[in-house]
Amino acid sequence: MVSWFPALTETFILDELRELAARGVEVDVLPLFGARGGEVHAAFGALRGRTHYQRSLSWELAAAQLHWLRRKPRVLLRAWAAALRANAPSRKLLVRTPAVLLKAAVVARRVEGMGVDHVHAHWATHPALAAWLVRELTGIRYSFTGHAHDLYVDRAMLREKVAGAEFVVTISDFNRRLIEEVCGDAARGKVHVVRCGVDLAEFAPVPRRPPGVPAFACVASLRPYKGHAILLDAVSLLRARGIAVRVVLVGDGELRRELEARVAREGLAGIVELRGALPHEEVPAVLAGATAMVLPSVTQRDGQMEGIPVALMEAMAMGVPVISTRLSGIPELVRDGGGGLLVPERDPAALAAAMERLAGDPALAARLGEGARRAVAEDFDRARNVARLEQLFTGDSSSGPASSARAAAATPRRGAAG
Repeated sequence: MVSWFPALTETFILDELRELAARGVEVDVLPLFGARGGEVHAAFGALRGRTHYQRSLSWELAAAQLHWLRRKPRVLLRAWAAALRANAPSRKLLVRTPAVLLKAAVVARRVEGMGVDHVHAHWATHPALAAWLVRELTGIRYSFTGHAHDLYVDRAMLREKVAGAEFVVTISDFNRRLIEEVCGDAARGKVHVVRCGVDLAEFAPVPRRPPGVPAFACVASLRPYKGHAILLDAVSLLRARGIAVRVVLVGDGELRRELEARVAREGLAGIVELRGALPHEEVPAVLAGATAMVLPSVTQRDGQMEGIPVALMEAMAMGVPVISTRLSGIPELVRDGGGGLLVPERDPAALAAAMERLAGDPALAARLGEGARRAVAEDFDRARNVARLEQLFTGDSSSGPASSARAAAATPRRGAAG
């Protein structure tokens, strides 16, 4: 279960589902709220026929409530009371809780009729709440993946969701420690690190010719925690020192107008280019022409920050060195001086120095690029990591080549991702 599918900024979920389907797992997708900008991803076509939407106001929505009120009135009412009580400390989550519970009742009726035996939710907030209610009503087991904002910003009801889950997946050791600290005994033995990954064939190294002017790519949604403002500060510092660079921003979001205005106001139009959102299959061409990928992520006041950005993995898989910040799980991917350079967050001077270093030392950039590819191949290969997720679905939590072979040979199972 997810809130939206497809979603422009959640390609990693789409890719995970495609990989599961390729491994013989029968997957159905049940979004709670619809689609949001995902048509830019051509790969959605493979799952279009297995995606089951629902309307916000419909006879099906009303019928589902009546169905469960007749069949399990005490369970339904008790679940509503528990969910409202647990989410009460968070105004943001509480406001959406009734809508999620109403829609989850529809999902519960659908998956029971479909013969689904496992529901997996992406995000520990609304989708995990919906999966929790599905289990309360149907007994169908569930699990969920916690990524970033769903763990860092608001943890209302996290303990209850973890307690009810068959298992919990998260994408970094940083997150695993956080969940275990917050949830205590409820998380004991349940939390597994399954990293997001990339297709090593799709993002393969290509012959790279250093551009005449060093070029830096930033592939990220235009949101405050991605650190675009710090990047522009660093560009201004480099310009003041007479160091020529180009920067390409790929992505869209709430900050687009603000960034465009700043580029125009500060005379950076010849240096910084805003490309907007690109189809995912066009991103490798942008990375191939870059000296490095730059993502100066920051922590917001409300706790919002990165998990481990897939955009960094994609660049590194192509042998492109990266520059990023020391926060959250990023150091688990980027080893400073190995696959890239790490700088303190909110430090434009340090960021500018790292960019200048790579711009002026092609040999260093090449060495870091080779290390970046190795790091992704070792720990962030999508096929290997999705195989690990499948083992959790089937109850085979062992590791190694033998267990991977058993998972690949298993008969197809019916699962739902919403």
